[in-house]
Amino acid sequence: MTAPPAIVATDVRRVYELDGVSVAALRGVSLTVQPGDYLAIVGTSGSGKSTLMHLLGGLDRPTGGTLLIGGRDVATLTPAEMSRLRNETIGFVFQSFHLLSRTTARDNVALPLVYRGVGRRERRARATAMLERVGLGHRVDHRPNQMSGGEQQRVAIARALVTGPSVLLADEPTGNLDTTTGQSVLALLESLNADGVAVVLVTHDREVADRARRQIVMRDGVIVTTAPPPPVDAEAR
Repeated sequence: MTAPPAIVATDVRRVYELDGVSVAALRGVSLTVQPGDYLAIVGTSGSGKSTLMHLLGGLDRPTGGTLLIGGRDVATLTPAEMSRLRNETIGFVFQSFHLLSRTTARDNVALPLVYRGVGRRERRARATAMLERVGLGHRVDHRPNQMSGGEQQRVAIARALVTGPSVLLADEPTGNLDTTTGQSVLALLESLNADGVAVVLVTHDREVADRARRQIVMRDGVIVTTAPPPPVDAEAR
């Protein structure tokens, strides 16, 4: 049996009220994220791509249209139900890492499990295993200021994955990294995708987007192009 879509957005709109003025950030976006998908959302600043990512991740709700995450209509969920759905379904990776500076890598990764009510011993074991999966088994007791930018991003990826999400949303995940480190982070995301995790990249960098199997281009709050990316020379990766 074919697995149902992980996320379905149908004619999704998002309007913000700013000083009495209505600003349409999204103006009717329809998008489906399938299990195991590898999708890049591309657009310049102000195109609506970050607004769309926040909606796809359940961090915000649409003003209009329908958004299903894990088969559930977000419009029908209470704040507590929405939070639980995010914790169970979505993993987030951001450009700025968002790690707790005085906390070890292991405890940073274990944090989402606290909200799920997982006991301390199991949290630490699962966090350690996830750090080993992203190549940081030797860094479990290090704090962020003792790690490179690439290592911090790997910790952030491990934290996003520790709850076993079906979708990993990555907002400019290489934006604060040098080219070589960025390439290694993208290779890690692709390895995770090969293991079945759907990856949605939000980026303004077309070279990053071209590594995805599918990409959409946004402008002024709408999707203007939906197509597979151009072929990429594997040796150039």
